[in-house]
Amino acid sequence: MKILGNIIWLIFGGIEAAIGYITGSIALFCTIIGIPLAIQTFKLGILCLWPFGSNATESEKQNGCLSLILNIIWFIFGGWFALLNHILWGLLLCITLVGIPWGKQHFKMAGLALAPFGKNVNIGL
Repeated sequence: MKILGNIIWLIFGGIEAAIGYITGSIALFCTIIGIPLAIQTFKLGILCLWPFGSNATESEKQNGCLSLILNIIWFIFGGWFALLNHILWGLLLCITLVGIPWGKQHFKMAGLALAPFGKNVNIGL
């Protein structure tokens, strides 16, 4: 069922979302200051490619207040937009009974979009 859910996800917007995150990541990689943000954006892009069976977990390596500061910078400079985007799509999909599994995936991505520093993405293949 995970494979079928991921295939439907990819057909109906997953590829476009992943391309958006990955292109944004490449643009951020072009600047020295944007490299930490680019890595986090790339995490979201990877999660957009295969969300069913994948999850975001807390990193074993804790950076303490550095992660907090970077998450605040992330949120101010665009993380709020990704968060609201995933919440909106999650709510719209959960209105229909059929879209609830895909809405849950958007809520999972919203959690990562809120605070990506200090988290790892585990792809469940």
